[in-house]
Amino acid sequence: MDPKHAHLQIKIGISGAAETGHCGVDAYEKGLELGREVARAGAVLVTGATTGFPLWVAMGVKEEKGVVVGFSPAGSEKEHVEKYNLPLEFHDVIIYTGFGFPGRDLIFTRSCDGMLFGCGRIGTIHEFTISFEDKKPIGIYEGDWKTDEVIKDILKNGHRPSDRIIFDGDPKALVEGVVKLVHQDKINRASFHFQPLEV
Repeated sequence: MDPKHAHLQIKIGISGAAETGHCGVDAYEKGLELGREVARAGAVLVTGATTGFPLWVAMGVKEEKGVVVGFSPAGSEKEHVEKYNLPLEFHDVIIYTGFGFPGRDLIFTRSCDGMLFGCGRIGTIHEFTISFEDKKPIGIYEGDWKTDEVIKDILKNGHRPSDRIIFDGDPKALVEGVVKLVHQDKINRASFHFQPLEV
């Protein structure tokens, strides 16, 4: 079998702040580099089709000619742009869920094989807790922001340890670690074997 068709590409989600005033001066470059590493790993990036940190990661993916899929809270492109004031740029596909932010978060995270978390606010924490409960492989990007520390506190005070969460400030190591965990979950078999018809 052709190795390119041996299995589907893995889908790595990125969660982070749409409004980034609290993220620190180098958050933009950190987001770009994280995206570059996702693309270099051969994964498809999945976003909440939003602004800020996830968009910067998407920009990094596109720099490396990678693929980006977004899940919008809106029910249409018009609503996405006019009501939610969200971008269309740097995405190859946007899926319009029509479920607002809470419903979008669930569909978005459930559509990913693994999740990355950067600088974020309450929406990022929401997506983290969904991913945690779903036992997704998770990578927490450590930076000048406080999101990684908040998540550490949640884990400590929640008394629910997990061996499926990686903390790292090196984007390459973080992506590689999450990809490794994702591959451990994969069912390594073809769904069917193509046999050409005899004529």
